Amino acid sequence: MTAPADADAALLELAADLARRAAAAIMAVRAAGFAVARKADRSPVTEADRIAEALIVEGLRAATPDIPVVAEEEVEAGTAPTPDAAARLWLVDPLDGTREFAAGREAFTVNIGLVAARRAVLGAVAVPATGELFGGIVGRGAWKEEAGGPRRPIAVRSPPPEGLTVMASRHYADDPRLPAFLAGRRVARVVHIGSAVKFCRIAEGAADLYPRFGPTSEWDTAAPQAVLEAAGGTVRRLEAAGGPLLYGKPGWENPAFVCTGADPAAAR
Repeated sequence: MTAPADADAALLELAADLARRAAAAIMAVRAAGFAVARKADRSPVTEADRIAEALIVEGLRAATPDIPVVAEEEVEAGTAPTPDAAARLWLVDPLDGTREFAAGREAFTVNIGLVAARRAVLGAVAVPATGELFGGIVGRGAWKEEAGGPRRPIAVRSPPPEGLTVMASRHYADDPRLPAFLAGRRVARVVHIGSAVKFCRIAEGAADLYPRFGPTSEWDTAAPQAVLEAAGGTVRRLEAAGGPLLYGKPGWENPAFVCTGADPAAAR
């Protein structure tokens, strides 16, 4: 019988392989040219989103038929399963940062995360434009692959003496809650970019803090949360109690949250 740890490692390798393949498909769409459509909520969607999701969902369901798959475009179409707090499930965002992709920028990702008992337990995050791939299993460590390079372990850092590097959303750059949240902290710089790249920069020790005030969905965060927590970081709700960010919520909607590296006090 396969040990649970070995089973988790196999699931992570499955997610990593599918994220890598989806990233290649997304870049092929970019090279060929594409149109941008609008979903019911006016958010953008492209052929790259659809192709990547079909590839990932087919691969997950073939390899793990006992684990439900919740994917962004299937939720939009009304065909995804309903939340079940007791179950394991895959949460998939085939192209996180579609606005970044459509604008020709690099900060978009492929997110494939596994949730168990409402917690993100493992995930793979690919950055198609740079060839980076991040993976992690909570409690067992995280890693990064560069394009064509070897896999290496990653970990969060303690904030440097010059101050925090803060990651922030490009599309909420003028949010007045950000300067209010950062007041009283030693901040070296604020970097505004899109997608789950922000989690990954903290996980690899290149940044320290990411507060998120605007709306997100569970498929946006499950995989990168697993990577960040596997690397020694934290993802906590921004409400007063500050509990962990959990999954299987009504409507798959997240509350405001904050990501930190090796110094959780930076979030307070």
